[in-house]
Amino acid sequence: MNALASLAAILILAVAPAAADDVRPDTPTSVKGARIVTVEEAKKLLDRKATNLVDARSPLNFGKGHVPGATLVSYKEKSDYKVDFDATQDFFDLAKLPADKNASVVIYSDGPSGWKAYKATVLSVRAGYRNVLWMRDGFAGWVGKSLPVEH
Repeated sequence: MNALASLAAILILAVAPAAADDVRPDTPTSVKGARIVTVEEAKKLLDRKATNLVDARSPLNFGKGHVPGATLVSYKEKSDYKVDFDATQDFFDLAKLPADKNASVVIYSDGPSGWKAYKATVLSVRAGYRNVLWMRDGFAGWVGKSLPVEH
């Protein structure tokens, strides 16, 4: 029985660091130079064709379902999940955003723990976009409101 207990302890110690790495803090509740919009506000803008919707998730998740009319501009992140992340470790193709830096852009990813959208919003503001909106509740919030999904 001692051998079994020892094996269990070793497995727990080996798995614990990996499990800790999967824990993401929620994203901040504001972004300097951008505005957070609710799912309902984003839907109204989309219905009026008054914004460009950007999905910052992976191509795999985008393919499983996305907000109708959204453009995939996948945020590739290696930086930490923190406000002062190191953007040089990441990649976000700003050339896929509208050429007009005054155009309305709504950026989303998974939800409140979706750092890709937060980081894409920060980089868009830094690049000079003046009407950046962040749908912090993300795709999870969209689906949670039973709104239409495109595949």
